[in-house]
Amino acid sequence: MKNYLCQFIPPRADFLATMSADEQQWMAAHGAFLNDLMAQGLIVAHGPVLDPAGAYGVSLYRIADDQDIDALTARDPLVRNGVGHYVHHPMLHLASRA
Repeated sequence: MKNYLCQFIPPRADFLATMSADEQQWMAAHGAFLNDLMAQGLIVAHGPVLDPAGAYGVSLYRIADDQDIDALTARDPLVRNGVGHYVHHPMLHLASRA
């Protein structure tokens, strides 16, 4: 298994407060996408980080050795619509309660 902390970097620091109508729809689809991956067991946890310098998203992935983290996160509706990008941080180990 491979583990990653994936950081979603929005296109601007005030993104959550200034989303357009399209961005709001893509954000809802983004949440549904992550929840679906969590239901499949690929994501352990996800959520927004309210950093005073600018909010961003975090998700913890636990994926099979033959899965590609870039390919998974490229399917995110926000990324597909050109709104932000991911930074992938490989983890040596990921312990969780579940």
